[in-house]
Order: sequence, then structure tokens, then C-alpha cells
Amino acid sequence: MLSLLHIPSTPLNRFSFSPKTLKSPKRQFSKTQVQSVLQWNRKPQLAGETPRVVVITSGKGGVGKTTTTANVGLSLARFGFSVVAIDADVGLRNLDLLLGLENRVNYTVVEVLNGDCRLDQALVRDKRWSNFELLCISKPRSKLPLGFGGKALVWVVDALKTREEGSPDFILIDCPAGIDAGFITAITPANEAVLVTTPDITSLRDADRVIGLLECDGIRDIKMMVNRVRTDMIRGEDMMSVLDIQEMLGLALLGVIPEDTEVIRSTNRGFPLVLNQPPTLAGLAFEQAAWRLVEQDSMKAVMVEEEPKKRGFFSFFGG
Repeated sequence: MLSLLHIPSTPLNRFSFSPKTLKSPKRQFSKTQVQSVLQWNRKPQLAGETPRVVVITSGKGGVGKTTTTANVGLSLARFGFSVVAIDADVGLRNLDLLLGLENRVNYTVVEVLNGDCRLDQALVRDKRWSNFELLCISKPRSKLPLGFGGKALVWVVDALKTREEGSPDFILIDCPAGIDAGFITAITPANEAVLVTTPDITSLRDADRVIGLLECDGIRDIKMMVNRVRTDMIRGEDMMSVLDIQEMLGLALLGVIPEDTEVIRSTNRGFPLVLNQPPTLAGLAFEQAAWRLVEQDSMKAVMVEEEPKKRGFFSFFGG
């Protein structure tokens, strides 16, 4: 039977483990868990040249691209990196809602291109984390200029790289669903891609198609996020395992996000999961994915033949 196994990890002091706590007879930790806690009790080391322009895409709608952009982006900001998230979905803009910034978007890229405002006026700074900024392409129900396309978005990204206050460490582009002109526009300035998929055949077929399009556009650094995973259904062989998905798509695995009802609550509140206290499993998984993105790392899914006898906090990650 196939399932998921990953070494547990706890980013940025989410939990405090003193030497006295680790030796306590009431709390038994394996050697792997202790090493993992100590490893993640530090700031991630930024790999690659900055700014890193990452497009978050899927092909199929409703798999969690915007949720991933919001949670990964704020996780990067919490790690201490400067982040600009661009909502490239023109017709169905939602990233501002998930971040709780919908009432603060006064200007967009369209106004910048028309000369109605400066680029810094269109950037919306998050009050919770000042090193996180949102940039929307256009307002809902507005019409884009006929000439807007990949070259225009490249101009926006280049302007962010050369702005006076400094270039951001990460530019995240929330790609619209489908593979039409909006998709082509969103991927044009990117040199990395995060492909979000769910464990169903329709999402996987669309993801496979998107991989080919990304590679044709010259984007070779593609990592995969598997969303809405239910380990109970995997053990019952009612859901495709993460290992099967990885073998099918042939991509490095950036993160695995478990099914979590808290996602709906956080979306309706405009309060991303990674800011929840105490954290949920899905929130922790998003933080870990952001950590791997920073260090250009990946995780591994392996085959597990037996279900662990004890189910604890780290059980989802194989502990």
C-alpha cells in the first residue's frame, strides 16, 4: 500500500524544544525528530540569484494556486525575505481577498502603464509583514489595453528589479487557470515554476500538459505541490498516492498539503493559514514548502507498507 513518508520538521521556532524538554520522560522523541527540530531552528539560506521570479500555476482551476501563493508568500516574508506577489489573473482576481487586502487596492498595473500612477503607488504593503507587497494586474470587470501581454509583464518585473528601495528577493506570480493568453502572459517573465496539483486524474492530465508548455517556454526549474491529500484515502487505495503522482509527472516534490477544513475559514477571513496560532498541519506544510523553495530543496515520497501503530502529531510526516 502506498502512502507518504517525510522526515518531520518544525520551522522557525514554531515549537520550543529545550534540552530539558527533549530529555523529559513524558515526551519521547526519536533521534530523527530531534535532529529535524534542530535543523529547522534557523533561518533558511537563500539559494540562487535574486530576485527569483516564480510562477505558481496548474492548468486546472480550483486546485489551490492562489491559496499556495498567499501562504508561501507570507511564509517567505516571515522568514525575513522581501516578497512581491503579482495577481496575474485579470478576470477573476482573488489573491487580494485571501490576503485581506481587497479594500486597499486603489491602483493596478493598468494605471501604471497608462501613466495614472507610479509603480510604488500600485504596490499594496501588508500591515502584518511590511516586507510583503501585493500587485494586481487590473481591477475586476475592467478591460486590459489591447497591447498588454507577456512583454508588458516583463516590463513590470524589470521595474521591480530596479526600483529605488531595492529589488525584492522573490517575485511570485499567481497564474490564471487554463493555458490561454493569460497563462502565456504570466509565465513569460518567470525562470522558476511551482506546479500545484491535486490527486485526481483531471488535475494530473492538465498538469502534464502545463509541464510541456513551461519547458517549451524555457522554464526548466519546475517543482510540484500536491494539495488536498488525505492519507486515509491513500491507505484505502481510494486516492492516488504522492509517490504515484511524482512518478507520473516526473517532477521534484516541493510540498504536500493535507486536506484541512481550516482552509475555508482562513480564506473567508482573509487570514492565511501560516499566520494561525496554533498552526494547523496544512499551515506547517505550506511553511515547509516555502523553506524548500528558499533553499531550492525538495522532499521525497516513499512507499510505506504498514500503518504506524501510534498516531501522533508528526504522523502525517512519517514520524
